[in-house]
Amino acid sequence: MQHIQKGLYRHYKGQLYQVLGVARHSETEELMVVYQCLYGEYQLWLRPFDMFRENVTLDNGNVVPRFEFLQENF
Repeated sequence: MQHIQKGLYRHYKGQLYQVLGVARHSETEELMVVYQCLYGEYQLWLRPFDMFRENVTLDNGNVVPRFEFLQENF
C-alpha cells in the first residue's frame, strides 16, 4: 500500500486539513486519503490518493500541489 505522511496540509485554496491516513475502497480497492477539515464542523473526507497528491494549475498559470504538507501531526 502506498504511504502518505500524516499531519497538517494546506489546500491550494488556503484551508487547513489533517491527514489521518490511507484507506482502501471496499469495492474498487482504490486507495483513498482520509483527512479532516480543521474548520467548520471538522468533517472527515476521502479523496483518491492520486488526486490528493496531484498538482493543479491556477488561473494565473502557476502549477501548485493540490495539498501542501506543512508539518507532522501537531
